[in-house]
Parts: sequence; C-alpha cells; structure tokens
Amino acid sequence: MTNQNALTRPAPHTHSHPHPHGDDHGHDHAHEHPPAKADAHAHAHAEDACCGGASHGPIPLASPEPADVPKGALLFRIPTMDCAVEESDIRRALEPIAGVKALRFRLGERTMAITTDEGVLPEALAAIRKAGFKPEPLNAAGGPASGSQAAPAPAQIAGMSAGLVRLIAALVLAIAAESISFLALDGLGFKAAEVILALGAIGLAGLDTYKKGFAALVRGRLNINALMAVAVTGAFVIGQWPEAAMVMALYAIAELIEARAVDRARNAIQSLLALAPEQAEVKQADGTWQTVMANAVELNAIARIRPGERVPLDGIVTAGISAIDQAPVTGESIPVDKTIGDPVFAGTINQTAALEFRVTAVAANTTLARIIHAVEEAQGSRAPTQRFVDKFAAIYTPTVFVLALAVAVLTPLFMDWTWMQAIYKALVLLVIACPCALVISTPVTVVSALAAAARRGILIKGGTYLEEARKLKAVALDKTGTITEGKPKLVESVLIDTSGNEAVVYAIAASIAGRSDHPVSKAIVQGLKGQQEEVADFTALPGRGVQGTLAGQSYVLGNHRLIEERGLCTPALEAELKRHEEAGRTVTLLASGQAVLALFAVADTIKESSQAAVAELRALGVVPVMLTGDNAATAKTIGAHAGIDDVRGNLLPEEKLGAIKAMQERYGAVAMTGDGINDAPALAQADIGFAMGGAGTDTAMEAADVVIMNDDLRRIPETIRLSRRAHAVLWQNITLALGIKGVFFVLAVFGSATMWMAVFADMGASLLVVANGLRLMRAPRQSDR
Repeated sequence: MTNQNALTRPAPHTHSHPHPHGDDHGHDHAHEHPPAKADAHAHAHAEDACCGGASHGPIPLASPEPADVPKGALLFRIPTMDCAVEESDIRRALEPIAGVKALRFRLGERTMAITTDEGVLPEALAAIRKAGFKPEPLNAAGGPASGSQAAPAPAQIAGMSAGLVRLIAALVLAIAAESISFLALDGLGFKAAEVILALGAIGLAGLDTYKKGFAALVRGRLNINALMAVAVTGAFVIGQWPEAAMVMALYAIAELIEARAVDRARNAIQSLLALAPEQAEVKQADGTWQTVMANAVELNAIARIRPGERVPLDGIVTAGISAIDQAPVTGESIPVDKTIGDPVFAGTINQTAALEFRVTAVAANTTLARIIHAVEEAQGSRAPTQRFVDKFAAIYTPTVFVLALAVAVLTPLFMDWTWMQAIYKALVLLVIACPCALVISTPVTVVSALAAAARRGILIKGGTYLEEARKLKAVALDKTGTITEGKPKLVESVLIDTSGNEAVVYAIAASIAGRSDHPVSKAIVQGLKGQQEEVADFTALPGRGVQGTLAGQSYVLGNHRLIEERGLCTPALEAELKRHEEAGRTVTLLASGQAVLALFAVADTIKESSQAAVAELRALGVVPVMLTGDNAATAKTIGAHAGIDDVRGNLLPEEKLGAIKAMQERYGAVAMTGDGINDAPALAQADIGFAMGGAGTDTAMEAADVVIMNDDLRRIPETIRLSRRAHAVLWQNITLALGIKGVFFVLAVFGSATMWMAVFADMGASLLVVANGLRLMRAPRQSDR
C-alpha cells in the first residue's frame, strides 16, 4: 500500500465548530470532510440528555494522539466524566475563568487536557471540583503515548471492585428497608431501623449523584443527576424511605451495568491495539538481534518476525518469502504472499517462514494505529439520527419535568387525588424523564457498526456516511485499479509460425522480455514462466520494442509499428491484431529477420471480485456505472465482463465530475469509487466517495468518505447492507426506548407504577438498546448479505 499516510492527513477543508454556549477558550471540535459535503457534519451536543454514569454521545476509543494534547497542557483523569453532558458541565464551570486557554476531552478515556495561564490552574481545578467532579493528575504535557492503550492500573481495578461491593451493600440495605415496610412491622424501633437502613443505602449509592445533581440544579440545568436527586429527596420527604433507598441503589447499579455494556462498544476498536505486539526483534549495529519495545523502534531499523508471530510495525520486506494473514488490517480472508519489496503491516500474522523487514512507520503511525484513529475521529461527527435524538431528548426531559410539576400541583385540585398521591406520581414521572435509553441508543449502534466495518477492512469516516450509504441509488466505478487489477497481465499467447516449436519460441520471447523493465515485458515474462537463456547484443528500440540475439540468431520483440516497418505483416496477422486491439489489449510480437513467430496479448485484467460486486449492487437495487479515462473499446469490453451496461470512456477529470452531477440529477444519491488523482473531484462531488485504499493515491484517500483497505469491490455493497442494518437497529432502539417510556408514563399517571419499577424499567430499556446495538458487531446472517 503506497498511501499509508493518507488516513489521518487533513482533508482539503477542515471546519471547526465551537461549543454552542459561548465557548471562548479555544476548545473546539474539528471534523474533516471534503468541501462538497461540509453540511453533513453539523455538530451537536446532547446538552441535557445523558445519563450520569454510562458513557453516551460520541465515544472516542483510543489514547490521544500527540496533536490532541497541546504542548504545555496538563492531563487529568476525571473518573465520573462519562458523556457529553458532563463534558459540557466542566466547560461551563470553566467559562468564567479567563486564564483557561484550551481544553481537549477524551470521553472514552475520561481524560481532559487543559492549558492555562500561570497560576490559573488551581482556580480551574477548584471550579471543576465545585461542579461535582474530581480531576486526577495523570502526567505533564503530552499525555499517553500515541497508539498505546495502557492497561487499567491495579489501584483503578481495585477501585472498580470496591465500587461494586459498595453498591451491592447499598442494595442489601435498601432491600432490608423495603422488607420492613412490606412486612408492616410497627413500632418506633422498626421505623427508626427503616429510616437508618434507607439513609445508609442512599449514602452508599448516591453521594456522587447528589453532588452532581445539586451542582446542576444550582446552574439551572436538568440532567439525570438533578432528576434523581430531586426524586429521591422528594420520596424521602413524603415518608417513602424504602422507596427512596431502592431507587438510588437500583439507579447506581443500572449506571454501572450500562457503563460496562457501553465499554464493549469502545473496546471493539480499542481491542485492535492489542493486535500489534508490544515488542519487536531488531537488528543491532553489530549484527546481533535484540528484543526491544516496539514504540522505541526507529524508522529504517531492520526487524525480524518468525512464523506464527504478529508483525509489530509497518515495513518493507528485505529478506525472506512468507504468507501473511492481513485480515486484521484489510479484512482479506486469504493470506497474501510476501517477498522482498512487499509491504507488511503491524498487527498482521506471519504464517509460513521467517521475514526481515525495514521499518517504514513508528508505532504511533502504523497503518493499524491510523485505522483506529480514523474510526475514533469518526465519532466526532454525529450521524443524522443521533443529532435528531439529541435534540429530541433536550426537549423531552424538561417537558416531562413540567408535566411532573403539573401532576403534583394540579391533580389534587381537579382530580380525586390526595397531595401525597399526586407528589408520589410526580416523582415517578421524574424518574421516567431520564432519557438514558434514548440517548445511549444511537452512539452505541453507530460505534458498533463502525467497528464492524473496520474489522472488515472498511474505514467509514463518520456516522453520517454510515447512515447515508443506505440511500445510494447508483455507484460510479473507475476502471483501472478499481474494477481491474491496475497492472498488465498476459492474457493470450498465439504461435503465428506453426512450423516452430512452441516451447522454444516462448522461451526466446521470455528471455528477451526478461532483459527489459517495461511493464508489458514484465507481464510477458510472468505469464510465460519459462526458463530464460542468455541474450547477447540486447538493444532497446524506443517506441517500438527491444532486440536481442540468442544462439547467433537475431530477434525483435515489439509492437505493431515495428513489424510493419520490417515488412513482416500479412493479412492474416493484421486480422489477428485487429481482434486483440478491439478488445483493448496491448499486442507484442516476436519476430526473426524472416517472419513473425508469436503474438502476446497483454491487458489489465478484471478483478475476481468485480463481477460479484456488480451483481450484489444490482441485487440491492443500486445501478453500477463505469467512468474511465481509458478508450471506449477497452472500457466497453471490461464493462461487459463486469456486467455493467452503462459504460463511459475517454473521460477527463472534469468530465467525470460532470458525469457525477448528471447521475445525481437522474438517480438521486450517488457514490463514486476510484483510486487515482483524476478521481478526486468526482469523489468529492459524490454523496459518498469510496477510495480503493490498497492502490489509491493520497489525494483520493483524502477526498473519500469511505476507504476500502483491500481493494475488494464487494466491500461497497457490504457497506450499503451494513448501513441498512444500522438504520434499522437505530430505529428499533428509538422505538424500544420511547415505547417503554410511554408505557410507564401511562402507568405512572393512571396506574400503580412505583419509583423503583420505573428505574428498573429504565435500566432494562438501556440494556436492551445497548445489546441490540452491539449485534452489529457480529457477522451478518446470510440473509443480511
């Protein structure tokens, strides 16, 4: 692959979207995209719509790149910062502090990089603590090493275990309080025990919720922590002590379970980091081999891998021949043979023999690391459905809050309810006002789909393109390197002088062609695979071919013009030449001084996957169209073999661009697939641009929205199918979340729903949508293909 650096190079236009609440500290969110599709990346925050413990919103998946942590910034871990809402809380807390120069967040890692003027940091940290968060210093400027994912520290693991024990203890106390209430045990001692047990459960499970909830209420914000704080406090005030304890314990446990479930989506990409080994065997200056850390290996070092080992870094093979399983990077199911001069990628698996290779990318910049970073960046631009859900949730929560107030205040006046009944029902509504399941439903689904695509060698640069791919009505395909292999291949050999020995004639042709470095000559040598003999007096004939002597006999290997100039053409030969030329083949002729001995037809052959890909596109109702700069005869022949009816040849780059515009007017949503510089304008104009990553140029990779890592055209219909599945799951999750909310809303007002039942239902809905979203990471059923 020649374009490895394109995965993270800035696209032609980079737009920055400041935070919508007067964010003047320089902490913006930049999204990369081609100019034609700038409007597809409108950025939105889920301001008041996120759960307090699970991780929602865009979910970055790996440690920061050095560029993401500004020079001079300090890195802090904030354990309770789980979603975009809490990021927004921190931003708001820091807005009044003029000395805060820049902020960068990684929600997946729960880290914040902050740059401040001298002496301002203590004030900034105090403001963050006042907002209910506990920043923990990690290191000085720079942050974690790029491309590395540190394992959780023992103290962190111990902390998580202690937290689980604490929540279980809270649940036990809540159950004990609920049992006393259920058994209706009278007496002052039992009542006191009920209150003490309830307070103990709330203290163990809800202190963090109370801190963040009251901090949000002070700032006039209604997030889930504020709702839970009000609901639990209200229940306690009206004498529902066991209920208050049970609600807080169940809520805290639900948040813990949700956080673990959402981590599965994060880890889907993060786990790719483990594919590249941490150590590499590197050749030293004295010729010995030494095992060192992979992130310490420098460019151009010589590394060695044995059979069965994973490749630690990107490189070019310098010694050995082996088969490499490239599935982790390109999604190819069949191992690829590698020899001297071939590239190898970090994370792939050496299978048959030892290889030595020259390192071409440091650990932080390998193809695998850039794949992870590219998917990570894709989370920054929210998909259309996710933006819709965020906006809806921001309206939903305050609306239900107002309805709860109305139930508490108005129903005793206009309905036959007591004040205690009305207040209790209002508190149940406050719990229902939590939009956890709704908000978490979209990012988990999108991340799961992006992870599934990356595992298959499909890099989708944002949730927008994941969703939009299902709308495609036509796909424009470049010919060379996209439908075809992009390199000449001997497709037919014809013995013209039938009196000669075929094996001898072909050996002469192979021997002469073997002395030339022309691509056509190389294709002939590779196609004939005969034993080559010594060639004397080898001479290049510019624009015509080559000449050489074998066993005292002079031969030429050249084109039609050379044979005509030598007067060796016959009507039969002309007819044979015309047949091949009309098929778009390059014809080379072997001749002695007296006659033409053999004809060799070389052509750019169609990929094995192209016919299947075109058939799959048709089955999906998508029209395939070929756009190529090659001559019309060749294009028509290739198109016929691939099964494409609409073939357009002799197109200049601007004509390809015009063809895409015309297709958009005719069909609607159109994709462009290409690998060359001349494809970049069309890639940018198309609704979705697919770049063939294995052989594509940097420019095409930058302009594209989806990169096919292994040049397999079947990945395009696969992307469309994945998009359709993701869209279906998104709306299944939204329906589930809103449906369960609707049922409990009715039960809360007109039935007998309790607060702990509402929390239990909310937890169940959240786990349902998470589990449903995670289904996308599994291989699709045959019926989905």
